[in-house]
Amino acid sequence: MTWTLPDPMLTTPVARPDLLPGAAGEPKWDGYRAQLARWADGRVLLRSRQGTDMTAAFPEISDTALAQLPGDTGLDGELVVWEGERLAFERLQQRLARRRGAGSLAAARAWPAHLVVFDVVRLKGADLAPWPYARRRAALETLFADTPLTAPFTLCPSTTDPATARDWLTWTSAGLEGLCFKRLSEPYRAGTRAWGKYKVRVTTEAIVDAVTGTAAAPRTLLLGRYDGTGRLRYTGRTVPLARTATAALADALAPAVGEHPWAGRSFTAGWGSRDVLEVTLVAPQLVVEVAVDIARDGVGRWRHPVRLHRARPDLFAADVPVFGAGRG
Repeated sequence: MTWTLPDPMLTTPVARPDLLPGAAGEPKWDGYRAQLARWADGRVLLRSRQGTDMTAAFPEISDTALAQLPGDTGLDGELVVWEGERLAFERLQQRLARRRGAGSLAAARAWPAHLVVFDVVRLKGADLAPWPYARRRAALETLFADTPLTAPFTLCPSTTDPATARDWLTWTSAGLEGLCFKRLSEPYRAGTRAWGKYKVRVTTEAIVDAVTGTAAAPRTLLLGRYDGTGRLRYTGRTVPLARTATAALADALAPAVGEHPWAGRSFTAGWGSRDVLEVTLVAPQLVVEVAVDIARDGVGRWRHPVRLHRARPDLFAADVPVFGAGRG
């Protein structure tokens, strides 16, 4: 009998990390959402949230699925790569760039991936999507224990204890982005944003070193911090500014005069785009407070868009945290 994976069930942001009665909490990992199908005839499919076939790029996942999973089983989870004591999202990107043949095998040896499994939507031919989360979770735990499933498969933790869920938020230095919340009685609702997602965000300071637009009418801010050697390092870019913020910053930004640390440098639009930005360098003197989540790339830059909180003309560049230091 032919079957297909359901569209992934999705999350919607929530403002607080409170685990409510009747729900379970799970860590939100810094990786790629991935669904895995293992058919009884020996076919294996590992696909992204957008439906991209990633099977060939992660041979260690597909080979272990074929060896360990029962036929006609479908899993949902997060692809991650550990590097040292942190999750390295950029290694996942490099893995996808080497999708075929010897390149994917070499990448698998250099940066092995794990599939952190948090749901089972089909098991030995039975459609588990209509089951409530609590029953699917019990089936998933039994699958891991009785098969048993081993690395690169990892069972995602789950809890109904609010204190345990809050304790997981201390794992951010290792690559945990926040928490997911799932109602115990809810079925797997394909394509629906019914799970909750809380992302850890902090406010911190950075120096405005360039803008898109002009100093008199900035559209986004390119931010920097000095490293331990005194080099001004790029650390991230804000989302487009509100009109009120643009007006407030216009008087505080001054065009660069003389030699600028970023003179001659180009910047990409980022966040999945390789387009080169047209930027205006400004004097690296205005400190701003920004809201960021904890996801960083391997260099130490904020990997997701930054939101301007307020200008801090009362601070000097020397008051800004050193590039790459701490969570902020």
